[in-house]
Amino acid sequence: MKQFFAIIAIVIFWLGTNFSLPVAADTINGAQIFNVNCAGCHINGGNIIRRGKNLKKKALKNNKMDSIDAIASIVTNGKNNMSAYKDRLSEQEIQEVAVYVLEQAENNWQ
Repeated sequence: MKQFFAIIAIVIFWLGTNFSLPVAADTINGAQIFNVNCAGCHINGGNIIRRGKNLKKKALKNNKMDSIDAIASIVTNGKNNMSAYKDRLSEQEIQEVAVYVLEQAENNWQ
């Protein structure tokens, strides 16, 4: 049992102190945040402005946006036609919407 906890401690240390596992509340909050702030342009994971920059799994991977950190970064800072949300959403809200987007992409937005 001590080995198990030692391994967990090493993994957490390796991942960094900002590591946290997504929980159901993150997904629920992320969905609400997405619906209010993002769905206008990204309904069902699409993109009404630039079709190739959608939130589908293949596009996220092709655009190197297939991680929570990458999604959170673009939500925070924006890029090209994508507005920055750092002044509108808290860091926690940005993380929650990033978790939601990645989960939805994995589930093909269903």
